[in-house]
Amino acid sequence: MSVMAKAVRAALFGSVMSLASFGASAADYTLSVNTALSPQDPLYKGLEEFKANVEKRSAGKMSVRLFPASQLGKDEDLLEQARAGAPVAVVVDGGRLAVFVKEFGVLGAPYVAQGYGGIRKVVTSPMFEEWVQKLRKASGHQVLSFNWWQGERHMLTNKPVKVPADLSGVRVRTPGAPVWMETIRAMGATPTPLPWSEVYTAMQQQVIDGAEAQDPAIYGSRLYEVAKYLTKTGHINLITGIVTSAAWFDGLPKDMQTLLREESLKAGDSASKGTEDSLADFEKQMKDKGMQVVEIDVTPFRTATAPVYEKLGYGDLQKQVEALVKQ
Repeated sequence: MSVMAKAVRAALFGSVMSLASFGASAADYTLSVNTALSPQDPLYKGLEEFKANVEKRSAGKMSVRLFPASQLGKDEDLLEQARAGAPVAVVVDGGRLAVFVKEFGVLGAPYVAQGYGGIRKVVTSPMFEEWVQKLRKASGHQVLSFNWWQGERHMLTNKPVKVPADLSGVRVRTPGAPVWMETIRAMGATPTPLPWSEVYTAMQQQVIDGAEAQDPAIYGSRLYEVAKYLTKTGHINLITGIVTSAAWFDGLPKDMQTLLREESLKAGDSASKGTEDSLADFEKQMKDKGMQVVEIDVTPFRTATAPVYEKLGYGDLQKQVEALVKQ
């Protein structure tokens, strides 16, 4: 690691530690959880449940502090803090972890599974736990659970979209992870990496022509104000997890380690059920606000994105994941 990289990491570590410890409780251990989600998101309700259950089950020895709307910084910054041993966690997708362990990227590959049930089989499997252990060794991160389902992602534009050709030349915001960018490119659009917090303004100022996201995030960020069409492509089934520092985690008593992983899994199931139950209502509210929610035949998009697996080296892994989903 270069001197500059070390200096940057040290500065980031100090800033997050300062924020995370502000107003800290008298608990023996404190975990600060950062998320890009708004407090209105069903998944955030799950985080509140996680906090309450951990604090109750630990008899107050473990305190969980929640920071919505990326109050502690970008996901990538928080992952760096966790690597450095800070007592922080972040709700993050597999694409961002694929830079450390490639297998995680397949979770964000196109049409990997529909709904929560299938993808849950993957992220609670022995195969997934092998990835978790590889991540610990590769980057110093500890996954608490990865069953936090945010919904299927759809296309947001200001013109009708029915087939990949309709997205030609359309600049679509995407996270910077390769699997996301290749998927959007295969769908016919031009992937444009941007932080989620900048999407509304970028759409408003026509820096980008479109975006793609799941219903709760679209509604929570009021993107119905800057996009006319929500086309239900369902191209990515967004499953996320709570990821913290392996060094911090290993320093906890064994019962606290078990408690965190068990309560994270339970709360993830509860949050994902909340997401399932909320989707229709979110779409109704967006329709009421003037957005057109359009159902299409996604076959052309499935066909167009199928080569993404081989292009990124996920061909064999795709077969293993599909086998798990069918169980």
